[in-house]
Amino acid sequence: MDGFDLIIFDCDGVLVDSEIIAADVESKLLTEAGYPISIEEMGERFAGMTWQNILFQVEREASIPISASLLDKSEKLLDLRLEQDVQAISGVEAAVSRLKLERCICSNSSSSRLDMMLGKVGLKPLFAPHIFSAKDLGADRVKPKPDIFLHGAKQMGVSTNRVVVVEDSVHGVHAARAAGMRVVGFTGASHTYPSHADKLTEAGADTVISRMSDLPGVVAALAEWEGVL
Repeated sequence: MDGFDLIIFDCDGVLVDSEIIAADVESKLLTEAGYPISIEEMGERFAGMTWQNILFQVEREASIPISASLLDKSEKLLDLRLEQDVQAISGVEAAVSRLKLERCICSNSSSSRLDMMLGKVGLKPLFAPHIFSAKDLGADRVKPKPDIFLHGAKQMGVSTNRVVVVEDSVHGVHAARAAGMRVVGFTGASHTYPSHADKLTEAGADTVISRMSDLPGVVAALAEWEGVL
């Protein structure tokens, strides 16, 4: 694993199985607001996007005025659901523990939500204090912009070309590639869909896995393939 100095994990849909919960909450709110959409469509179209940016896109597409109150309503409902229902991705603790690399989390979720989710599923000790939220940088600096990945690498003291990222969303892959990092796509969460792997590859993922148990071997192979060992 000497070819990389740092592995960065997205959180939602990579470490915790939260995207399906968000899709459930948000699809219901959008449908009630006059934009009918299923849980499956939410996962396929909007995974990795902030709720605010989803609302902006819906407004542009459908010319439906979205109430500002939906922002707060979704956040409160989602926090309640996550606190009750969120679980760790199967096999993630064992896979992370096998990786002999510095590690951190770079997520679009807020710091408070990250703290709650990671604490609930028992993963926080594996990463703390290296848990970074794009929202702490500013509302306009979330993925698909590369800012949070650049921030994470800087905080960890690692050059971007020595970083590999694990991402489940097209927006996250775009952000990581824009930051000059290698990317492993992940499709093992509950919100996955038939074309998920293909979309991650098209976005720039170097390879895609559906089981966390495959991650250590894939990272080692990717480092060797890149010729940086």
